[in-house]
Amino acid sequence: MLTTSLDAARTVAVREVPEPVVERPTDAVVRVTATCICGSDLHPYRGAGVALPMLMGHEFLGVVTDAGSAVRTVSPGDLVVPHFAVVDGTCDSCRRDVPGSCARLSFYGQPDAEGVPTVGAQSQVVRVPLADGTLLRVGDRPGDVTDADLLALSDVMATGHHAAVTSGVGPGSTVVVVGDGAVGLSAVLAARRLGAERGRDGVAAVRELLGRDGADAVCECVGSQDAVDTAVAVTRPGGAVGFVGAPQAVLPFRRLFMRNVRAGGGVAPVRAYLPDLLDAVLTGGLRPGRVFDRELPLTDAAEGYRAMDAREAVKVLLRP
Repeated sequence: MLTTSLDAARTVAVREVPEPVVERPTDAVVRVTATCICGSDLHPYRGAGVALPMLMGHEFLGVVTDAGSAVRTVSPGDLVVPHFAVVDGTCDSCRRDVPGSCARLSFYGQPDAEGVPTVGAQSQVVRVPLADGTLLRVGDRPGDVTDADLLALSDVMATGHHAAVTSGVGPGSTVVVVGDGAVGLSAVLAARRLGAERGRDGVAAVRELLGRDGADAVCECVGSQDAVDTAVAVTRPGGAVGFVGAPQAVLPFRRLFMRNVRAGGGVAPVRAYLPDLLDAVLTGGLRPGRVFDRELPLTDAAEGYRAMDAREAVKVLLRP
């Protein structure tokens, strides 16, 4: 089968590797029907200090083809959406709805918690350790729900949602989103769903607030120093920022402190949000697949990375 590897900065290869199989009773094997490139994938692509080669990808949608004897929540033939990392669903962190801090956390493309290698999600087939904690069965879906809508739930939509939740968005909130990438666009969808002002009323409220002292809630969806500084600067005293951009910055702690600005965010607890967000997609209230603006075959993954790096595409969907 095919998998995607980052061999050097800006050098992506799609190569053949052995197809994964069930290695542990808690594993599931998933045939990937759609995967994608994340903005965070661009950090190693651009030369961030990581060990290379690196097997790429952590967002996917697929169908279970095999499951270990201990797996209870999914079966062969089920369409599933994953958490963007492997989680057990049973540790203290998972039970407290922060699965991104799972005691047995591991990432696709790296060895799992027991040291067994995995491939990245930008592959034709993925072995998912701890399947009961990591995967959510989709069930029946209406004909107008696209693969892109479901794929977005595995990370980007849930991350944008996390920014909105942790910045305190609620009915009537005035919200500023810093970052116009896929996570930022998802944060806009989430803020609207949670009741933020929009349209002419929203524009007027933003102008009024920013002319005075800032916005109620700010979603920081980039992670760079400029984005972090901007997010803090446009938050009103007593407001809140949800930081969900992959961190490449230092928080201006004194400014937060002096203005009583609350800082939230962190690794999005995708698996905790998945049931609610999946229901919203299946019932027609949410269409996050709109964040994808280009689709390519998996064999053209290198072109997808190039296009996103050059900002010719917001988010690229890959078809295995």
